[in-house]
Amino acid sequence: MWNKNRITDLLGIEYPIFQGPFGGGLSTVELTSTVSNLGGLGGFGAYTLSPDEMYEVDKQIKLKTDKPYNLNLWVNDHDIIDKDHTEKQYKKTVEIFKPYYDRLHIEIPALPPSFESRFQNQLQVVFDIKPKVFSFMFGLLDQDIIERLKNQGTIVAGNATTLDEAIALENIGVDVIIASGFESGGHRPSFLDTPELSTTGTFALIQLIKDKVNTPIVAAGGIASGRGIAAAMTLGAEAVQIGTAFLATEESGALPVHREFLFSDAAKHTTLSRAYTGRLGRGITTEITRELLTTTDQTLPFPLQTTFISSMRKAALEQHKNELVFFWAGQIAPLLKHKKASTLMQSLIEDASEILLK
Repeated sequence: MWNKNRITDLLGIEYPIFQGPFGGGLSTVELTSTVSNLGGLGGFGAYTLSPDEMYEVDKQIKLKTDKPYNLNLWVNDHDIIDKDHTEKQYKKTVEIFKPYYDRLHIEIPALPPSFESRFQNQLQVVFDIKPKVFSFMFGLLDQDIIERLKNQGTIVAGNATTLDEAIALENIGVDVIIASGFESGGHRPSFLDTPELSTTGTFALIQLIKDKVNTPIVAAGGIASGRGIAAAMTLGAEAVQIGTAFLATEESGALPVHREFLFSDAAKHTTLSRAYTGRLGRGITTEITRELLTTTDQTLPFPLQTTFISSMRKAALEQHKNELVFFWAGQIAPLLKHKKASTLMQSLIEDASEILLK
């Protein structure tokens, strides 16, 4: 059976289909629980949540499903160097973004306050609630933390964008490696080199990792159909993680206009940009991402850029100037067909089964 392997056995799920754990309010209890209840692995991105919010989310998910779900955090949750660097970057950011603020008739925001890492407090929640699956991005965890998590019964997954990152993850003892290809929507979670130099495609990355690593691989990026699942598993993945297709469903936290864009002709073109958060991420190409394509050193460090841009995003949405909004999306978006998570899951399972059981 195509849907029975090391990952499904380890996680206790019926189908090797992970729902991408979205951050920034895009994950929802409804989407996570729906995917888990249908035999996959729902995911919830919690890097923006306080510990109290994490406890509440876990409680709400467990009220809707008794199946495993994946709780995701970011090991490195900011890129701030020091006050002087931030102030210099602020001057550059104001210079390139002022024309867009002027078009929206709003004031340039003041320099956002500094940011204190909350990862350690969030990690304590993981030890307290003992999720079945915990995944992390943007870095490595100490081996003793991995061991503590595994000893409490939590399966640990790390995200890799290169072969070297996958080897590093295997060396610290993760149970599963999520191979995040260049095609993926959202942030590029690179940690050993700059994301601009860590742009291997999903199907090349699976083969590179499979050749050197024994840890089970989850393929992420450029997959939104049974054909994509079949291709990934044929090349050596034992599961897939699907982001954009689930983001486009009614159960996600995406704004209606975001979902409309994902099903529009605009989704044919995506761009990697630092303009909206300060970290490199893929979304639908708009006027602002085209114009700022080469200004990678003129944004505030993550997450201060997100704070800086928030008033512009809000005004652009209110004024229906969507050319100034960056909507997360992967390169596979033009193939999207399903607007309900249950329908999408059914299609993925049926189509993959038809191909892989021939």
